[in-house]
Amino acid sequence: MLRICVFTGSSPGARTDYADAARALGRELVDRGHELVYGGSTAGLMGILADEVLGAGGHVIGVMPEALVAKEVAHRGLPDLRVVGTMHERKALMADLSDAFIALPGGFGTLDEFFEALTWSQLGLHAKACGMLNVCGYFDGLLAFLDRAVEERFLPGPHRAMIISGDSPQALLASLATCSPPTVEKWMDREGS
Repeated sequence: MLRICVFTGSSPGARTDYADAARALGRELVDRGHELVYGGSTAGLMGILADEVLGAGGHVIGVMPEALVAKEVAHRGLPDLRVVGTMHERKALMADLSDAFIALPGGFGTLDEFFEALTWSQLGLHAKACGMLNVCGYFDGLLAFLDRAVEERFLPGPHRAMIISGDSPQALLASLATCSPPTVEKWMDREGS
């Protein structure tokens, strides 16, 4: 893994723990020799993460649609800001540039981007690791929901296991480095459908 794509909020969130985790992840990425790929914003956890990587001497690639650049939320200090036409192009380019994906706390955009990358892995469109930095149990409810989806047979267990979860950047990055997404058929009951 060289480039890690991180999806996270354009808000700093309600706790300082989230910003602290973004900084810790940024430092750990640089310490391990990884480059950061992210949404290109200066706002919230996105900006905090990028600033930490840049401040530690790391390389950052931002990817942002023209409409958001026009709203002046682009991080002007990035050495590599790639402007695309649409959100769909943004997600596709971020996926092409990246060797693995991490979700930090965030809202709809974070979840949309992370689950699209995860779905592409589930469908065999790529074989890149996907992880969540579960700061202060932020993703506990979501992970429990996914366990329920397995129980109710909407999600195969090996596909649920594709989400690596960790509560520290060190542990999460170590797990992602050894992760190998499964090659399990997506459709559980193909004959009965």
